[in-house]
Amino acid sequence: MSHVYFDHNATTALDNSVLEAMLPWLSAQSGNPTSRHTFGRSARDAVEHARAQVAEACGAYSSQVIFTSCGTEANNFAIKGMANHKPASQILTSAIEHPCVTRPALAMQALGFMSRQIAVDADGKVILENLKQQLAAPTSLVSVMLANNETGVIQDIAAIAEMARATGALMHTDAVQGLGKIPLNFADLNVHAMTISSHKIHGPQGAAALILDKRVDIEPLLLGGGQEKGLRSGTENVAAIIGFGAACELAVAKQKNYASHTLALRQQFEQGLTSINNTHNITVFGNKVARLSNTSFFGFDNIEGETLVMALDRKGYAVASGSACSSDSSEPSHVLLSMGIDADTARGAVRVTFGTNNTAEQVASFLAILNNELLRLKQLTAIAA
Repeated sequence: MSHVYFDHNATTALDNSVLEAMLPWLSAQSGNPTSRHTFGRSARDAVEHARAQVAEACGAYSSQVIFTSCGTEANNFAIKGMANHKPASQILTSAIEHPCVTRPALAMQALGFMSRQIAVDADGKVILENLKQQLAAPTSLVSVMLANNETGVIQDIAAIAEMARATGALMHTDAVQGLGKIPLNFADLNVHAMTISSHKIHGPQGAAALILDKRVDIEPLLLGGGQEKGLRSGTENVAAIIGFGAACELAVAKQKNYASHTLALRQQFEQGLTSINNTHNITVFGNKVARLSNTSFFGFDNIEGETLVMALDRKGYAVASGSACSSDSSEPSHVLLSMGIDADTARGAVRVTFGTNNTAEQVASFLAILNNELLRLKQLTAIAA
């Protein structure tokens, strides 16, 4: 039985053209980019070409791109590194941020900072009035994600950044889920720092970047040989960086087609959910506001999301019950709880995220299997009761 992959917000398969770009640097090519001989200069040129590709994909300058090993590192770098150059006051993060934003913000409390959360409404949108009220207190840094990894809900980052800047606070956005899915422009977002990652756009794992306003002071997380302009020491992962650059170029070229294709699949899927809603009482989260075209997050009464995910996997469909980075937790989604969803409904949440290789036929088959599995699990629940 071949499996169908509906979990593209967790990670994506390496594109063949990206692999081809990487292969020489995994075998025949060698050289440390900091070495001054021919091999080193060749590696340095390849890294700088990739840096230009990444910058082009998000409306930035090459000099603003700092390569890291992953989005988690880039987020930690932004939160800890920028805040450390401000007087210790409060760090504001939205209530729906990924743990790799909220946890470093909490860790900064040991240095005298306060970590506070900005409330979101029932649709998962940041409540700007709540942000305004919290910004009345001295604030070092505000961090709000561009698009949520669970609901797909898109925030008005430019408006949030304007409010933060007006108080003298620095502004960071985790744009990992936005890259390749929606038009992305660092200048238009008006932020001081932005995180993006390779493996969400059919690039390799092990490469990401922090896009940084050059006028902002930031303290390095890693000290050593002074790579990445002294901001991120460590020998560059040349092959992964080259793959990241190739994936960015590919994502920009395919973004419009990606959006239209995945939106059609999502509409087909959610219309199908509507047709079986009377039987299973399904709620689609965040569907009244702008979302990523590929993302559908929905929940059921009296069904454990993890149980349903495992049942669907046995039938050949890979879906998720929330964030891939929190999948080993039995707790309901903190994103849904922050939106005011009750804990029982949140525990029944399942996320489907489509990609370019998914088809309408796969969606139709999945809807039939989903309906059957829901009926089976409800029968088992009734018997157990």
